[in-house]
Amino acid sequence: MELSGCGTALVTPFRGDGAVDEPTLVRLVNWQIESGVDFLVPCGTTGEASTLSEVEMLRVVETVVETAGGRVPIFAGCTHNATSQAVARAKRLAQVSGLTGLLSANPYYNRPGQEGQYQHFRAIAEATPLPLLLYNIPSRTGANLEAATVLRLAEIPNIVGIKESSGSLPQVTEILTSAAPDFKVLAGDDGLTLPVIALGGAGVISVASNAIPAEMARMVRAAMTGDWAAAREINRKYYRLMQAHFWEASPAPVKAVLALLGRMEDAVRLPLVPVTAATRRKLELLLGELGLLATVASESGGVRSV
Repeated sequence: MELSGCGTALVTPFRGDGAVDEPTLVRLVNWQIESGVDFLVPCGTTGEASTLSEVEMLRVVETVVETAGGRVPIFAGCTHNATSQAVARAKRLAQVSGLTGLLSANPYYNRPGQEGQYQHFRAIAEATPLPLLLYNIPSRTGANLEAATVLRLAEIPNIVGIKESSGSLPQVTEILTSAAPDFKVLAGDDGLTLPVIALGGAGVISVASNAIPAEMARMVRAAMTGDWAAAREINRKYYRLMQAHFWEASPAPVKAVLALLGRMEDAVRLPLVPVTAATRRKLELLLGELGLLATVASESGGVRSV
């Protein structure tokens, strides 16, 4: 299935006792698809994959794939800083019937150089027939996957694209102007969605679309069909919310937003903690200003209609 448009870096809902909340996950997946999101990415950074056991990770992916039922592509997170473990995980995920592909980030903590990253991603790609989407996020991993290395990796048949979160538009431009036209470059930062699409990118893997899936899907669709006036209008309206999702360590803010919207419990796993009361209050006021809440607490502590 086509990998383009607005994809959601899906949160993993937890219950108050810390267990994965499968019924809520099913509801979230259905809401995402019904809202027009083009593909889903479970068990990535936003899905708190590093806090999931292997059994939990596989079950989350299976649940998302089963619930989606072929309606949209599913690319599962497959990141580990030990190449052998990443390869083993890729082989396990390849056994999930209906899974479209894998998303794998730079090896974290080790901070490998360009050749080390090339060999790492090549080993994962060669371990499975599934399409592999690279994920460059140096702010979290301490290693940047340079454009020249991406272009080398793009020659491997089942490496189909990259989620680019370096924040460097020149780097994005170099990839887009040098790679084959069918190599997908997706924004990894909501705030850079429109610039990346304008350069020729294929869309975004979004955190914000967890909370506003219909709005983000409309914005991306407008940009990709050349309706820039509509795309800019949506971006202008929701840009503050896109940024608010990083007021504290992600995904705690977007989970707080989803809780305020009544979609799930506000629960994360250590070492993350829920947002502070002050941040939650700011998020609630912002949601109210955007018309996303039926009611919102006023400055004086009362309740007013929005």
